[in-house]
Amino acid sequence: MRSITWVPTHRREELRALATRSQQVVMLAAVVGATTGLLVALFDQLVVEVAFDTVLSLAPWLIAVLPGLGLLASYAIRRFVGGGVSPSTADEYLHSFHDRNHRLPFRAFAARMLAAVATLGTGGPMGLEGPALYTGSYVGSTLQRRLPRVFRGADRRVLLVAGAAAGVAAIFKAPATGAVFALEVPYQDDLARRMLLPALVASASGYLMFVAINGTSPLFPIDGAAGFVLHDLIGAVAVGILAGIGARAFAWLIRQAKRLQAAAHPLVVTIAAGVALAVFFAIGRLLTGESLLVGPGYDVVLWASDPGRSAGILIALLVLRSLATSATVAGGGVGGLFVPLVVAGALTGAAIGSVVDADAMTLFIVIGVAAFLGAGYRVPLASVMFVAETTGRPSFVVPGLLAAVAAELVMGRSSVTSYQWNAETAAAAEREQRSGSQENAR
Repeated sequence: MRSITWVPTHRREELRALATRSQQVVMLAAVVGATTGLLVALFDQLVVEVAFDTVLSLAPWLIAVLPGLGLLASYAIRRFVGGGVSPSTADEYLHSFHDRNHRLPFRAFAARMLAAVATLGTGGPMGLEGPALYTGSYVGSTLQRRLPRVFRGADRRVLLVAGAAAGVAAIFKAPATGAVFALEVPYQDDLARRMLLPALVASASGYLMFVAINGTSPLFPIDGAAGFVLHDLIGAVAVGILAGIGARAFAWLIRQAKRLQAAAHPLVVTIAAGVALAVFFAIGRLLTGESLLVGPGYDVVLWASDPGRSAGILIALLVLRSLATSATVAGGGVGGLFVPLVVAGALTGAAIGSVVDADAMTLFIVIGVAAFLGAGYRVPLASVMFVAETTGRPSFVVPGLLAAVAAELVMGRSSVTSYQWNAETAAAAEREQRSGSQENAR
């Protein structure tokens, strides 16, 4: 008996239309990625090469006061250009991801990006990845809203996630990290689903556009031996535990800073934060003789990799950088927390390595970054991918993963952001929002 597979004509047409829309979504994800890569490259050049490099050439007393002036400029821009928008960037992505009614309007986007230039260009100790992720989120969500027919039946967040992935991939020159981070960060212990292919395509195109303008040099050109032995794996777990404790303390500081920024008079807190940043800079300058308390901190990672640094100096710098980043957040600075977590992890790993085995400093720094970053943002997969891509040391994936898991366990339910949801909570909220939309439609 011969079986005959028969598909009704209307079903074939539906399948054909679905396949066509899927191809269009992937193509649009590539467009979002390339556009984001271009915008992030221009933002990076403006902040780093034009503004911050000029700041570093000034007298130390000027470097000390400029971050505070940058916070005042950020406050003015957000108030008068943005109509009082918050300094959030990565949190805006997470808010929009979980709340279908939360939009990313152009006025708020323009104000936050100008405020980010003011904050980061004058030496605010935060990262460029927050504004980069926010840029991609804005580009992707705006395009998806303008093309409702193409995305009929698709997840409402598909280009939002793709754009966020492209922003992170571009600023770190790490396409896999961008895709994994954008999918992993919305939840405390899960991944966003059904968006992997668009995220990967957008990450790749964003990365290619960025490096075409800014070059392919690695973010952290780390020297030293690349291998590890069995006892290093045990050490990685120990580093992960200590980094998890440090990440919990860092996350607590950031949460308190955000509460202060939201509750107190913004201008008073901004001025106080600027004064605190000047004090922290002066202390750091006295301890190290260098300007390590300003800027995102890439130079701090390279400085910490010198095996001649003492554990005391490294820990002191870790505390000062954490306090400085918290002060910047409290003062309404616009920037990311990804890089501050990376810097804190590198200092933690270097401090441990200086005591345990200075010859394995590279290993300790890398696994410290993986553990601290993975715990702080609850992204263990993205953190391990990040150290593999940005250091060019894929052999450290295994010890980095062990450290990240240990730190994640120590971290508990804590995080640097309050917008991460549990998968069950997110699913329930999504159903409630969908039900509410249906009721309103009736």
